[in-house]
Amino acid sequence: MNELLHPSPDEIKQPDRPKLADILGPGLITGASDDDPSGIATYSQAGAQFGYTLGWTLLLTYPLMCAIQMISAQVGRVTGRGLAGNMRRHYPIPLVYALIALLLIANTINIGADLGAMAAALRLLVAGPQLAFVAAFAIISVVLEVFMRYARYASVLKWLTVSLFAYVATVFAVSVPWPTVAENLIVPHIKFSGDYLTVVVAVFGTTISPYLFFWQAAEEVEEEKEDPAAKALLKAPEQAPRQMSRIQVDTLVGMGLSNLVALFIIITTAATLNAHGMTDIQTSSQAAEALRPIAGTFAFAIFALGIIGTGLLALPVLAGSAAYAVGETLGWRVGLAQRPGRAPAFYGTIAVAALIGAALNFTPL
Repeated sequence: MNELLHPSPDEIKQPDRPKLADILGPGLITGASDDDPSGIATYSQAGAQFGYTLGWTLLLTYPLMCAIQMISAQVGRVTGRGLAGNMRRHYPIPLVYALIALLLIANTINIGADLGAMAAALRLLVAGPQLAFVAAFAIISVVLEVFMRYARYASVLKWLTVSLFAYVATVFAVSVPWPTVAENLIVPHIKFSGDYLTVVVAVFGTTISPYLFFWQAAEEVEEEKEDPAAKALLKAPEQAPRQMSRIQVDTLVGMGLSNLVALFIIITTAATLNAHGMTDIQTSSQAAEALRPIAGTFAFAIFALGIIGTGLLALPVLAGSAAYAVGETLGWRVGLAQRPGRAPAFYGTIAVAALIGAALNFTPL
């Protein structure tokens, strides 16, 4: 009887600790998608043009990214609605329409840029028509996002984050003066010139992007809907400590990976392109091609494959975040967990954004 009333500590079942794989989700995918092909182009330009002197920017963007992405995720998890859904409830409708229109335009142009960069990178590795590659990447991205079950699709996106490690491998395939890198990280060497300040703004702008805010908030809503035991924290505040802790870890890891990879791209291009006087880089595929004679075939191939892998991750995030924002603003049924027939306007927005983005590559723009 005494044993029943007073069980030993070993007999008391401890709550299961969540596995890291279960904690990492929206934050990891969001952070990884930030290093999309157009972002890679920006970091490559920074490294090629100014060497290691812009490394310090990534130390500043990390806490800023963590702050805004945690807020976005918490808004979604607490309210059970995405950012656009909350904006619609609390702000004038004309203002919301204007902001969401800007997001849609920016995301569509970004999709076009990423598709073009992916196609150009693939053409460096495999002979073929670049525009056909653009169309193929667009179709593959839309088909997977529309027709694959959400839980499985989220798992695919998690695995695509591995593509970022291509840039970790590239850094260690070239010769890097690490003391110089460390010095520029800690002691900023700021130049008050138009070119330098423009690239600083570009790094901050490509690292802290609005589509990331909308995506992470929306994915927190999706995760809550997928779990039968989960509820919006406004309705189930007892779940808050565990969920807020999960969001914090997920976001810190995701944004950390994003900024680390961005730093590695700057280091790689500084150690190769800038060191050999190649400072005029316009696209990520140009950066990859320029690496071949300097750093060798391995570094070139890894860099090019990384462009394709990160593009496959970023395309659904760009199209999906636009669809969430437009759908919530207009009161549509939204969500990647929905069947296409139950949310035709939502999935139609994804397809149209990808189609227009692809079409931009067929124009002289």
